[in-house]
Amino acid sequence: MNLAVMQPYLFPYIGYWQLIDAVDIFVIYDDVNFIKSGYINRNNIFQNGTSQLITLELLSSSSFKKINEINISNNSKKLLKNINQNYSKAPFFKDVFPMIEEILNNEQKDLAKFLGSSLIKISKYLNIDTKFIYSSDLKNNKLLMAQERLIEISKILKATDYINAIGGIDLYDKDIFSQNKINLSFLKTHEISYKQFNYKFVQNLSIIDIIMFNGVDEIKKMLDEYELL
Repeated sequence: MNLAVMQPYLFPYIGYWQLIDAVDIFVIYDDVNFIKSGYINRNNIFQNGTSQLITLELLSSSSFKKINEINISNNSKKLLKNINQNYSKAPFFKDVFPMIEEILNNEQKDLAKFLGSSLIKISKYLNIDTKFIYSSDLKNNKLLMAQERLIEISKILKATDYINAIGGIDLYDKDIFSQNKINLSFLKTHEISYKQFNYKFVQNLSIIDIIMFNGVDEIKKMLDEYELL
């Protein structure tokens, strides 16, 4: 059984969705510390041939709080207006925008649950049938750090294979995972491009950009554009 554990992000980039699609169970890592200036509550969208940062406003966010201890504010109207202005002429706008509205108008105030709900909704749209679990719902040792906790979560869920984003390649040790009878792999996304109106391609944008400019069948092909190291 394949497993991945990741912090929830706001409309993450394609590599995050490749990871979700590659595993049987995806654990939303919600009981770890919030990272300020990261991508938990912000991301980049397309604007006139360049990238523009959008941010989900939070109430009393702090790197000393867990992600699931933080509540969101209410700037959904501002975000929706921004997305509408930049993508209203995109080929799949009419298919996608109602889902984005539903996600951003979610009355859930818990940041982790809000983001988790968005991951589940977009996964359903992309026909990804991966099972989602919140780490806070698992009976595991919350005091363990880094790879030790990931190994324990893997054992609890009886995972034989753990897949991590490529960014963890210098953080986690394959030999230590192997000693615990778990195969560790790192997902490296291939170069992916597509048409963004008539502009030069802007890479590594939010999933919003991909679903606005591409149909589900084309995105399913993109989800396979990676290698495991």
